[in-house]
Amino acid sequence: MSLPPETIPAQAENLPTILVWLIKAGLIYGGLLGTAALMTLAERKISAWIQYRIGPNRVGPWGLLQPLADGVKFIFKEELVPDGANRLMFRLSPMLSAIPAMMAVAVIPFAGKVEIAGYDLGQLSIAKLEISVLYVLALTGLGIYGVILGGWSSNSKYSLLGGLRATAQMVSYELTLLLAVLAAVLLSGSLDLETIGLSQGTNPLGWNFVRQPLAFLLFVIATFAETNRHPFDFAECEPELVGGFHTEYSSMKFALFFLGEYCAMIVMACLTTTFFLGGYQVPFWAGAPWFIQLGAFAAKAGIFLFLFLWVRWTLPRFRYDQLMSLGWNTMLPLALFNLFATGALVAMGWSSWWMLPILVLCLVPTAWILTTRGSKRDAAASDAASFANSPLGRSVTGLLSLAIPAAIWIAAQEGTTPW
Repeated sequence: MSLPPETIPAQAENLPTILVWLIKAGLIYGGLLGTAALMTLAERKISAWIQYRIGPNRVGPWGLLQPLADGVKFIFKEELVPDGANRLMFRLSPMLSAIPAMMAVAVIPFAGKVEIAGYDLGQLSIAKLEISVLYVLALTGLGIYGVILGGWSSNSKYSLLGGLRATAQMVSYELTLLLAVLAAVLLSGSLDLETIGLSQGTNPLGWNFVRQPLAFLLFVIATFAETNRHPFDFAECEPELVGGFHTEYSSMKFALFFLGEYCAMIVMACLTTTFFLGGYQVPFWAGAPWFIQLGAFAAKAGIFLFLFLWVRWTLPRFRYDQLMSLGWNTMLPLALFNLFATGALVAMGWSSWWMLPILVLCLVPTAWILTTRGSKRDAAASDAASFANSPLGRSVTGLLSLAIPAAIWIAAQEGTTPW
């Protein structure tokens, strides 16, 4: 039986594709730049709160117009180019630092299907790519070029050392970041950011920060190093390098470097939310409207943005040798082991709830050996080497090398592997 025309639900109309794209691009990029501007104010307000100060309160009510005043000041400041500098690279470097972070936000899903005034705007993201994870990781790696070229083109030893430090740091920690991301990709079986977020469900106990606590911890630490934030801000540490790679920059070029840094912080907070906190999904509410999903996503990302600021004004800066040792001797081996164990468990078709206790049991001794310093670490390494070279150690190694492929082969025969 057909329903009367007035009782048939109205279908959302489709706007022209170009118009939809322009609307979403304007909303997302406007939100990105607005949030970056507010982060400069939040940086000062939170530091004042931590240090029992008042903070900016002169421009606008409660100092809310301070970012606008900063922008006007940067526009009217004098631009200087040092003698002997490579003028082309000197001018391009701030853009090379800011643009990759701005482009990466294009594929991040902030909410599900959006309908406004009866018009269907689709998913709240500028573009949807099946390989959006690869796209984001490729763009975040390009930010290194702006930093190193900015330091090299300035014709300053301080700037060059800052650029070299930043490059070594970002390359070192990007390996850990990639391996932590691959653990989340393994659990979802997709390189699409939206699929990774939706695969975690609406129950917070099923989110990846519960199923992959080590990958979550490594990813969060690596985001600090990737964005050159304290306590990993060796590229611009004042006691040693004056201002680091941007020592010779002023006016809007200086502002572009910091705009790129804050945009990178926002992108990393959004990626952490997507990979480990269920994306835009609202806890225990599968059918939440798009604006509630957007609010949930903003709240999750806001936690990590606050963490960036909180850590800066709480922890002291590491020494450079401690930074590199932490990245190569501790975090990278842990990330490799976590990825190997996760891949083995997924290949055997084990439930994700079994992963947590098994990973913890396997990683506790490994983490202890890797993080113990001094004579204890040397003794542990010596004991491990002695056991590995003993007949018993060789027997155990041989059995493990046979048991793991056999278990994977058995799981494949039973049809429990992803392929």
